[in-house]
Formats: sequence, C-alpha cells, structure tokens
Amino acid sequence: MTTPLTYDTFVELASADTAVVGLVLKGSRAHEGMTTEHSDHDLYVVLADGVPTTLTRFAGHRTRELDLVLLTLDEFRAAGMPGFERYALARAQVVLDRLDGDIARILAAKARLTADEASRAAAHWLDAYANSLYRSLKNDRDGHGLAARLDAADSISHLLELLFSLDRRPRPYNKYLEWELARHPLPGWDTEALLDAVERVSGSGDVSAQRRLFAQVEAAARQRGHGAVLDAWGEDLELMRGR
Repeated sequence: MTTPLTYDTFVELASADTAVVGLVLKGSRAHEGMTTEHSDHDLYVVLADGVPTTLTRFAGHRTRELDLVLLTLDEFRAAGMPGFERYALARAQVVLDRLDGDIARILAAKARLTADEASRAAAHWLDAYANSLYRSLKNDRDGHGLAARLDAADSISHLLELLFSLDRRPRPYNKYLEWELARHPLPGWDTEALLDAVERVSGSGDVSAQRRLFAQVEAAARQRGHGAVLDAWGEDLELMRGR
C-alpha cells in the first residue's frame, strides 16, 4: 500500500527543489485557532518560469491531508486579482520564500486594494446593498415575509463587501468573518455590535435592525465620498431611513 503524501514530507521535497521559489499555506491552517480534525493543508507551490521540475507530477494532488496548487510565479501574482482566492491569499502564511521577500510582498499586495479599486468596489456594493435593503423593506411593508427575509440576507452579503472595500481589504469568507474582525476590526465599527446586527438581519430580517444599520452605513458612505450613489435612490431613501 502506498503511503499517503504528508504535508511535512512534501515541504521537505519541495524545499530541496531549486525550481520552487515559494511555498504558501492558506486556509484554516493559516488562521490561528481555526484548525479542526478535518483541516487539510492547502499549499501553493510557486515555480520559477521555465525551470524543469519533477514536482509537476503532483499537479492536482488532493487528499484529506494535503491539497496542492502548482503554478508559475506569474500565475501566482495574478491569483485572486481579482477572484475568490484573494482573501485566502491575503491571510496566507509564507512557508518558503527564495525571492528575498517577493513572495511576502505579493501576498501583501493582495491584502490591500488600491485606492481606485476600493472606490469602484465600494460604489458598486453600496448600490447593491441599498437595492437589497429597499426590496426587503418594501416586501416587509407589503406582507411578503419570506421575500423580505431573503432580501435582507442578500443585503448583508453586499454590506460586508462594502465595509471591507471601504477599508481597502478583500472580504473574508463567512467562515473567517468573526476571526478577521476579532483581529483586524473595521475602523469606525464596533465589532460586537456589527456582528449582532449581521446576525439579526440575516436571520430574521428585523426591520428596525436594518434601518439602524443603514443609518451607520449612510454616514460612513457619505463621509467617504459615496453620497451620490445613495442620492440616486431619491425618495426611496425615506423607506430605508424609516421616515
């Protein structure tokens, strides 16, 4: 019977291969306190362009112990830019960096949105948040309870994208939201109160909680120069504000 490839064994093997310029660990193993008995090791293996290696035989390797992604340095730079992997890489840990810190610098760039990128994202997600909020409140007003709750849950997804983009950060996966906020709070937001509002709105569509949350969002958005996005909603803002 073939012995399963372990994380430690592969790291030793890859570290001895000169084609490997970086090893990056992501996922639960890169988030202190989030590891469980079910956690595998998610490892990016960054290869120098044009340098032959026998490690390509491990491309696509995936077991309960070890999940490998082999890619070139250029592909690593582009990973998650944009894309779902951006947050995972933003909080990843460097296991090996043969490029005098370049691997770490690439990860740091993924963790910080540019000013233009953040501004565009915030405007987009603010409008999406307002749209779902308005639909939720209108459905609640008209007696469509299920629709109101579904739209409220949608609004929270958009809200989180908005709040993290305002701080020029990729939104964490839901699994890591509490972990992220406990260690890296959003400026101007009380973490406990925010999480309580997120739970209330996504769980029950609580109208009062939605409006209280919107009041905070409106103030923050206008302070950051996104008032025009809200003003485009015209008189519909009154339903969101509850006036």
